[in-house]
Amino acid sequence: MSILFRRFPSNIVGTILRQNTNQIRKVSAATTTADKITESHKYHVTVVPGDGVGPELMLCVREVFNAVGAPIEFDELLASELMPGRSSSLADIVASFKRNRVGMKGILTTPAISEGGDLMSLNMKIRRALDLYANVVRIKTVPGLKLRHQNIDFIVIREQTEGEYSALEHESVHGVVESLKITTYENSRRIAKFAFDFATKFNRKKVTAVHKANIMKLGDGLFLESCREVAALYPNIKLETMIVDNTCMQLVSKPQQFDVLVAPNLYGNIVSNLAVGLVGGAGMVPGESYSTDVAIFEPGARHPFLTGAGRNIANPTAMLLCGVNLLQYLHLDAMAQKIENAIATVIKQQRTKTRDIGGYATQQDFLRSVLQQLGY
Repeated sequence: MSILFRRFPSNIVGTILRQNTNQIRKVSAATTTADKITESHKYHVTVVPGDGVGPELMLCVREVFNAVGAPIEFDELLASELMPGRSSSLADIVASFKRNRVGMKGILTTPAISEGGDLMSLNMKIRRALDLYANVVRIKTVPGLKLRHQNIDFIVIREQTEGEYSALEHESVHGVVESLKITTYENSRRIAKFAFDFATKFNRKKVTAVHKANIMKLGDGLFLESCREVAALYPNIKLETMIVDNTCMQLVSKPQQFDVLVAPNLYGNIVSNLAVGLVGGAGMVPGESYSTDVAIFEPGARHPFLTGAGRNIANPTAMLLCGVNLLQYLHLDAMAQKIENAIATVIKQQRTKTRDIGGYATQQDFLRSVLQQLGY
């Protein structure tokens, strides 16, 4: 077995990561079983481990992929605004994602002020360069967790290329800052169509368009108009419209009413993070981002957990489920289902739950339990 797949104490993991962050690593996640598969059948996946606990969680994914013999070869690059001098260039990161067309990414920390005073974060630059216009967060309760609400199962779809995230701000006069919110018909219609196509594919019956058109009559009005226009093409799916503040209230009072939610950039960010809190928090929920040509799988709540790095306490569930969704995307459904079942069993048994979901287990305790369920 490759040294990168062994289970180490967190301090040793940190040493391994520090020694390797300045170079691109290509590490196969294939086991003896996968070795029988020819090289031409392996999938190259770009990996950006991210900040905080991201690198150690990505090691968990590698080990689980190793256990099921997933024919995946990782092309790893470092991207970080915390260590810009050691980060791969934006051009190299974008080129790798475009070449492989599929990737996994940990969470990148966004400083309040980027290096050189740049208003656009590295996350935003990657999304813009790849045109990752659709972010998908799947919100679903997992048996075994003590939650206020049960039987939750809905999807939040967020437009993530425009809106308040335009990075167009200026101080017109001292003490007065103007921020531009950009809304276009093309991008509003595109995300609406993505949401209805997603609902069709996964047999969902209702799409809720989240907006604030009662106040932002032109910008959010255009988004709402685009959603209604697209909805007319899908007579079997109901369109519901809901003001964002009411949406938040309804989510915490009766989340079971929702099926698919589609929202502009800022509202989608707020709603998805609120929803993640309903089903166990940042360590439990996977996410994914799509362009026309590229799919990137990353945790649904963008929290790097900087204070947990190297302490062996982070919940690997969200990142492992990102791996499950990646395998499903590559049509490796049997492997994906096996991993998903193993994770669900470990949580339901409640013997090795991490602290964020009410237990006392370490990250490695949880990982070992998943590997045991996989017969590894």
